[in-house]
Amino acid sequence: NCGIYLDKKIGIALGHRRLSILDLSNDGAQPMLSSNKRYVLVFNGEIYNYLEIKKKLNNKNIAINWKGKSDTEVLLESIALLGVEKTLTLVSGMFAFAVWDRKEKELWLARDRFGEKPLYYTQKDNLFAFASEINALVAHPQVTNDFDPTALKKFFAYNFLPSPWTQFKAIKKLPGGHTAEFNL
Repeated sequence: NCGIYLDKKIGIALGHRRLSILDLSNDGAQPMLSSNKRYVLVFNGEIYNYLEIKKKLNNKNIAINWKGKSDTEVLLESIALLGVEKTLTLVSGMFAFAVWDRKEKELWLARDRFGEKPLYYTQKDNLFAFASEINALVAHPQVTNDFDPTALKKFFAYNFLPSPWTQFKAIKKLPGGHTAEFNL
C-alpha cells in the first residue's frame, strides 16, 4: 500500500509505502490528513501508548471523528490538538515521522528518543528530501553519492556511525530524540 500527498503550488510532496500492523484497513493509509485538514503525516514505527493518548484526547471535550484504529491517526490528531513538541512528550514508542503544517508552511521531522527508526535527509540548492531508508535518497537524481572519508574515521573510532554522519557526504541522519523544523 502506498500513497502520495502533493502540493505543486508550495513545492512539497510526501510519499509513503505502508506496512500495516495495527489497522489493516484503508483508514490507516498514509500520508494521512488530520481531521481539521491542517496537518499531513507520514510515519514509520509504532506508538506503544496510543490507546492511552487517544483516551486523553477524547477527554478534552473536543469531538474527534476517528476514522480508524491506527496509532498513526492518534499521533496525528494529538499533533493537531497539542502541537508537535507537546505530543512528543506524551508518546512512547519507536518512530520517525514527518508532519507538514499546511497553515504555517512548516515541515517537522522527529525521531524517537533512542533513535530506533532512522530518518535520513539531504539538502542541496532548492531540494530538501528525507526518507527512512538511505537508498531512497541515493536513488534521487539530484543527490550525489560521494563517499565521506570523515564517516570512515568515525566508524573506525566508534565501531558505528554516530548521527548525523552517513557514508555519503550529501546525506545526514537526524539524531535520535531530535526534531528539525523547516519553514517554506
